[in-house]
Amino acid sequence: MTTVEAPESHLRENPFEIAREQLRRVADIFEIEQRLVNVLQECKKAVVVSIPVTMDDGTTRAFEGYRVTHNIARGPSKGGIRYHPDVTLDEVKALSMWMTWKCALMNIPFGGAKGGVVCDPKQLSRQELEHMTRRFTTEIINEIGPEKDIPAPDVGTDGSVMAWIFDTYSMNKGHSVLGVVTGKPLNVGGSLGRLEATARGSLYCIQEAVRKKELQLSNLRVAVQGFGNVGSFLAKFLAEEGATVIAVSDSRVALHNANGIDVAAAIAHKAETGSLAGLRGAEEITNEELLLLDCDVLAPCALEQVITADNAAQVKASIICEGANGPVTPSADEILDDKGVLVLPDILANAGGVVVSYFEWVQGLQEYFWKEPEVNSKLRDIVTRAFNETWHVYEERQTSMRYAAYGVAVGRVADATITRGLYP
Repeated sequence: MTTVEAPESHLRENPFEIAREQLRRVADIFEIEQRLVNVLQECKKAVVVSIPVTMDDGTTRAFEGYRVTHNIARGPSKGGIRYHPDVTLDEVKALSMWMTWKCALMNIPFGGAKGGVVCDPKQLSRQELEHMTRRFTTEIINEIGPEKDIPAPDVGTDGSVMAWIFDTYSMNKGHSVLGVVTGKPLNVGGSLGRLEATARGSLYCIQEAVRKKELQLSNLRVAVQGFGNVGSFLAKFLAEEGATVIAVSDSRVALHNANGIDVAAAIAHKAETGSLAGLRGAEEITNEELLLLDCDVLAPCALEQVITADNAAQVKASIICEGANGPVTPSADEILDDKGVLVLPDILANAGGVVVSYFEWVQGLQEYFWKEPEVNSKLRDIVTRAFNETWHVYEERQTSMRYAAYGVAVGRVADATITRGLYP
């Protein structure tokens, strides 16, 4: 049996320490009591499991998996599961904490959780992926549930993975449990609008920011790093709104055309070939070069810590929309703030996914499903309200959008903690 262990991570800084330091700074700015910080800076529960899988060639490999719950003061925990070779326990802890703030900022009744498996899903066959997912679900089956902890897709996972989790959980319970995961395919209880929800929420935030700054989206040039679910849909939506998308990228290549990239053609090319490489009408550059292009809006929609103290001073965008979780490090934040760059933080800018996951959870519990315009309308209402609440604190406190968003979110979780009290 071969054990698959976490390789050396791509992360330059410990993400959990970043998350905790962010919390401490917010507590100082918004005068949150230290006794509450002592509770909120820790994760409620972290589970590490071994996932043995029989591979297609007959060998057995043991993957390592995690499920972390950060906080449940405002409701059952909610958060994605990512499959990536660089997943670490501290990364998952940080992501679970950020999910708590994200749910609180959107004012939906969830706490934060996250999960992950150390693997490269691109190197696994569909059968191996299914076997691994079902065994992982079995290992954490006592940790998840529609009133306890509700997983969703994240980096490296999709609706198929959620369907396998849903089926495995339901088979063990003896009946279908629609609310155990969100991000499911439509034919097994998914919600219309869920696939595009994260990108649509990012679009709404960009639109509000552009309006606040008295600009026109149709006059702006946008660079989008990452061409998975979030990046591809965000590029599509921005192009449809009249913005000029000058650059896109995936894990293999970045493409640049100062006059604009045909996003529809890029999506079709990616679907056909599995990569953006070879797309006509654009020059190939690196992902690192994309971040430093001359543009108005930069949307990092891939992994964490791509904008750091090393390159932040060279960023030319005036607005950064964090489609990914944690793409800008705290040291980079300070540099960008000094430069006057408006950073739309992840807990605001990519919260559309968890909002529509909430809608899917509600629809599953009711077994009554909504039409897509209703989903998108409710999503716009929630994201726009959260943006304006954040903007109000941003102007009133003269702080960054990130700390304004955290101030609103952490305050709500702190209030819930005080109201509930500590058991026993």
